[in-house]
Amino acid sequence: MWNSTKITQLLGIKYPILQGPMGVGYSTAALLASVSNAGGLGSYGAYTLTPEEILEADKSIKAATNKPYNINLWVNDVDKTLANFPQEKIEKIKQIYKPYFDELGIPLPDLSSDIPSKFEKQVEVLFEIKPAVFSFIFGIPSQEILKESRRLGIKTVGGATTLEEALALEDAQVDAIVASGFEAGGHRPSFLRPAQDSFTGLFTLLQQLKAKIKTPIIAAGGITDAKGIAAALTLGADAVQLGTAFMVTDQSGAHPIHKEVLFSGALNHTTVSKSLTGRMGRMVSNRISEGVPFETEVLPFPLQTKLIAPLRVAALAQNRTDMISFWSGQNNNSLKHHDADELMQELIKETGNLIK
Repeated sequence: MWNSTKITQLLGIKYPILQGPMGVGYSTAALLASVSNAGGLGSYGAYTLTPEEILEADKSIKAATNKPYNINLWVNDVDKTLANFPQEKIEKIKQIYKPYFDELGIPLPDLSSDIPSKFEKQVEVLFEIKPAVFSFIFGIPSQEILKESRRLGIKTVGGATTLEEALALEDAQVDAIVASGFEAGGHRPSFLRPAQDSFTGLFTLLQQLKAKIKTPIIAAGGITDAKGIAAALTLGADAVQLGTAFMVTDQSGAHPIHKEVLFSGALNHTTVSKSLTGRMGRMVSNRISEGVPFETEVLPFPLQTKLIAPLRVAALAQNRTDMISFWSGQNNNSLKHHDADELMQELIKETGNLIK
């Protein structure tokens, strides 16, 4: 059976189809439950949430499903360069964005570089709620955290953008590894080398990992349909993870304008830019990503996010889609499902037809 793999056995799910974790309001209990209740693995991106907010989100999740699910966190959620970042440099970088703020008629925000990491406190709550899966990106948790996860029966899944990162995750004895191809939407979660030096495509990355590691592999990046699933499984993946295809469904918390743009049929060219958050991510090209070249210094993460936040709010209010950064994978021209339940059923049926 195509749907019986190392990942389905490891995670206690029926189908090797995972919903990519999405943060910043995109994740919802409804989307997670649609995937988990259909036999896949639903996910919730919690890296921006306080411990208290994670507890509240988990109550909604447990009310919506009794199936396995994943909570995702960022190991490195504050750039090291943010410590003692000069105020004069903050003001200088703000001026790069002033024309956009002026055009929308809003003031530049006051910013402080005093932003503590949430990760350690988030993990404490994670151990309290005990999800079936704890996935993470931007690094590897301490051995103490991984050991406690094993003690509690929580499966650990790390994200890798290179073979080097996958080998490091295997050395840390994680339970599974997400092979994150260059095609994937959202942040590029590289952690051993700069993201711009980690641009391996998914199918090449898959084959590199299969040749060198034994840990089960989850393929992510540019997969939106059954053909993509079948191709990844044929190349040796033990499961697949879809992000953009689920993000545009009704159950997702993505803004309606975001979904409308990706369903529009337009040639939504994507680019990788750090102009939105300070870390490289794949999004639909817009005036800001084109106007702020990659080599331009921006604020460290997440301070850059705080700079852009009021600009995004104003742009949405004024329907200025040319200034809004819409996350998206490269393969966004054939999206068709508005309902996550219907998407899951088609993925399951069509993959079964392709892989006998």
